[in-house]
Amino acid sequence: MDKVMGLASEKGVVIFSKSSCCLCYAVKILFQEIGVDPLVYEIDQDPEGREMERALTRLGCNAPVPAVFIGGKLMGSTNEVMSLHLSGSLIQMLKPYKN
Repeated sequence: MDKVMGLASEKGVVIFSKSSCCLCYAVKILFQEIGVDPLVYEIDQDPEGREMERALTRLGCNAPVPAVFIGGKLMGSTNEVMSLHLSGSLIQMLKPYKN
């Protein structure tokens, strides 16, 4: 849990991902198109990835990846991020982090 929270606050926008996950890829592309360069942490490349996945689930992620943090706060997974985007809220949240 400490590692996840530490990484989540390392940069303004952090995405916990798995390199083979198509939903993770879609969320990363969305942020790229908005003009935000998030810190992407591929948990399947980390020896502690399983523990990190459990920690993300305990934090409230329905699906452990993608898990999106903005300003150190958990926004959620694909459904939550897409809902924020469709409502126009995501772009507002990301303004301070745009390139």
